[in-house]
Amino acid sequence: MIALGKYSNLEILRDTSVGLFLGDEEGNDVLLPNKYVPEEFEIGDFINVFCYLDHEERIVATTLEPFVMVDQFQLLEVAEVNDFGAFMDWGLEKHLLVPFREQRNKMQEGQWYVVHCYLDEKTNRLVASNKLDKFLSNDLLTVKVLDEVDLVVTRFTDLGWEVIVNNQHKGLVYANEVFKKVAVGDKLKGYIKHIRPDNKLDVALQPIGYQSLEPAANLIYEKLLAHGGKLNLHDKSDPEDIKRQLQMSKKTFKKGIGALYKERKIEIKSDSIHLIE
Repeated sequence: MIALGKYSNLEILRDTSVGLFLGDEEGNDVLLPNKYVPEEFEIGDFINVFCYLDHEERIVATTLEPFVMVDQFQLLEVAEVNDFGAFMDWGLEKHLLVPFREQRNKMQEGQWYVVHCYLDEKTNRLVASNKLDKFLSNDLLTVKVLDEVDLVVTRFTDLGWEVIVNNQHKGLVYANEVFKKVAVGDKLKGYIKHIRPDNKLDVALQPIGYQSLEPAANLIYEKLLAHGGKLNLHDKSDPEDIKRQLQMSKKTFKKGIGALYKERKIEIKSDSIHLIE
């Protein structure tokens, strides 16, 4: 099937002066221009291509890899702004339009924004929107507490980082629970910490509760190995020192060294921790 904004595995039907014509099982065909034709091919071979509209609004195939596909969120750079809107660089020859009506604030050339790519049903064109909440819903949640989820960071607020959860829901990572560098557009793993009565999601970047013990212990153990078996940290260390060296809270650090101590892998001294050989 030839689908705009997605990859399609299509059969090579014929070779022409302008490129290869590819077809699907429904009898539709699309041009793969000469610049994208592989060096070696045979009629009847199948090729994986991305389909979108070219500058003349014709469906065309390409072997270039777009930075975003339909129904996805992605951080993109504004390549140009004109009377129609902002045009984002998404890795293809024709830029992706964000109409003015789909901009949360007026976009500026050279700036980066998280956008959602979608198929405009009225024009049958691939466009993007910076009004992300239109494409997110927490009405029917598909996650539960402790679930590991995929996150896209969208913006920083007074409370913390707003995130997109599993490409479907909106969540929040509280600022005082972030122990590593985070930026808009980052794609991270997270964990559902709490679901509020109104279905708002509180998200953590570290595994929660008992799940956090093993990862924290492993991270500390790996740091010890990388630093000759010693770290100048201990259970009385300043939380900022722990955060700077290990990107974790003091509470998580103490749980981690506790787990390592119980397994007799470390010795805890007054000013440092050491691996036990």
